[in-house]
Parts: sequence; C-alpha cells; structure tokens
Amino acid sequence: MPRVLGVDIPGRKRIEYALRYIYGIGPTTSAEILAKAKVDPAKKADDLTSDELRVLIEVIQGGYRVEGDLRREVTSNIRRLISVGSYRGIRHRRGLPVRGQRTSTNARTRKGPRRTVGAVRGKEARAAVKK
Repeated sequence: MPRVLGVDIPGRKRIEYALRYIYGIGPTTSAEILAKAKVDPAKKADDLTSDELRVLIEVIQGGYRVEGDLRREVTSNIRRLISVGSYRGIRHRRGLPVRGQRTSTNARTRKGPRRTVGAVRGKEARAAVKK
C-alpha cells in the first residue's frame, strides 16, 4: 500500500483508480495527474517505482487542492454561507437539503430518522394520557 499525501492508496488496484482514494481527486483529475506525471494508468499502485511516486506527489502538490486544504476550504465556505444568512446557509444550519430537493418525503439522510409526533405508545404513555 503506497502512501501518497498521507493517504494509503490500495496497492492491488490500477493507479488511475487508486488515486481516487485521495479526497479531491476524481476520474478526470486522476487522468490529468497521470498524464502530467507520465505514468501508465494501467500500472498497479504497488508496481510504481519511488521516482514515479515522487513525481506523482509533486504534480498533485503543484497544481491541485486535495485532502486537508480542500476540506478546510469547503467548511469555511459553508461557515461563510451560514454567517451571511443566505438561503443555502440557513438550509445548512437547519440540517435540511441545500440543493433544492423535496423534503415532504425523502431527504432522510439530511433530516435524520423520523420523529413521530402525537402518537402515544406503551403502557406508561397510555396511563399518562388517562390522568
């Protein structure tokens, strides 16, 4: 398992797919990086020489924002939206979908598990209602 920018990338996978384990690198970016570094995309990550790894790391650090820097930038952007009080910031603050999805049904990932309102269940709850 080679280590690139503090991330262990899977050694048995092709390098074009293994690079995607780094936050901020997707399919297109991975292809660009490999082209700039002149590394064969079909090569397995374990088969890379130390020189090839060094060149890959230099290319990534030279022109791409990844991992910690990117995460910090994203969180600061969200904080800015919240502090300004924009619509998107309010949606972030309330834990609701930000990008226009419906919320009357679905949206369970953002809203969390259902909280039933008004339903009385269990002996203790029925006894409290009778009093």
